[in-house]
Amino acid sequence: MRQQHRTAVLTEILLAGTTTRADLMRIVGLSSASITNIVGDLIAEGVVAEVGSRSSSGGRPVAVLGPHPQGAYALGADVGERGVAVELFDLSMRVIDREEVEGDHTEPVSRIIDDISIAVAALRERHHDIWPRLTGLGLALPGPVEVNADGSQTLHAQSLGWPAVPVGHFAAMNLPVFADNGAKAQARAEMWFGAARGAEHAVVALFGRGVGMGTIIDGALHRGAHSSAGEWGHVSIRPGGRECRCGNLGCIEAYAGADAILEEWERRGGPPQQSSGWDSMVALLDAAATGDNEAAGVVNDVVDVIGAGLGGLINLLNPERVVVGGWVGMLLMDRCQQALRSAMDAYSLTRPASQATLVPSHFRGDAIALGAAILAFEPLLDGSYRSRRHHVAG
Repeated sequence: MRQQHRTAVLTEILLAGTTTRADLMRIVGLSSASITNIVGDLIAEGVVAEVGSRSSSGGRPVAVLGPHPQGAYALGADVGERGVAVELFDLSMRVIDREEVEGDHTEPVSRIIDDISIAVAALRERHHDIWPRLTGLGLALPGPVEVNADGSQTLHAQSLGWPAVPVGHFAAMNLPVFADNGAKAQARAEMWFGAARGAEHAVVALFGRGVGMGTIIDGALHRGAHSSAGEWGHVSIRPGGRECRCGNLGCIEAYAGADAILEEWERRGGPPQQSSGWDSMVALLDAAATGDNEAAGVVNDVVDVIGAGLGGLINLLNPERVVVGGWVGMLLMDRCQQALRSAMDAYSLTRPASQATLVPSHFRGDAIALGAAILAFEPLLDGSYRSRRHHVAG
């Protein structure tokens, strides 16, 4: 029970950024004596600090608590379509450093594993002094990450043509490794610190080269029976339609993934894709906005598919908030948010649609890596990192 209380208190401090003992009593629901003892322990561990004070009605200043940034660190890795990006976060969730190894989706999984090790080694070389306070490496991976009966994890990246890969193979420099799907990592970041914060029921959709989703139900990330829930991009929205890279026909990703969008524009007479998918997507949206009928037709079709997909989720899940992220999603929300809203409403029942807000991701670049780092901080919350560090020190 004490460990549960410690987890609740430390989690609230991390989420709040700054708080007071009185606020913790009210939110966590513990007595003054319990809060005092737990906070004292956390300060002694070096993960919480008194970061200032506030005036009070009684005249005596009230101490303000916050995470101690140098108390612990974690790595978050976005293993995605453009290579591997590993970011180093302190306990205030601030990015300290970043190392990126460029690549593409055609690389074999063995090369991806090597790229992760290269990036982690570079960060260790630059931050050797803080390495003992590292809780682990969080991985956001491009496919369902299944939890096995023995607690181990396996990546199933069917869309990339990879075999099933034990997550342990991604380990780097003997760090503890924690993994999840990239879309769920984004959803975790949005749930903790972003556009889904405070929502008990939300969907967080990711549009990049691939399409995925994280679902928040009753304030928690929904995982499914074996942790592969959220493969929304491979729901068939047009049976018998375009072939998807997963091998099926008519998937949402086959219409709303970056490659699918740009290939359709090229088929309709648009220019060949540029080396940067971002530049090509911006060019498409610019052409649509300036009267290019073919470009406008491509964008309208994408908006229609996304609207149908999101509308179905509204009918199925009744979320209070729909968050759209990923680099393609952010471009579409910047240029087409009202059109997306109208399409979503057209494909959903009036009442649940009226109860849902459509918002862009709070994070424009680091959501996936941050979500992965949050995974790596979880041992700090449940006390296992503290126990491990004590054992090593002893």
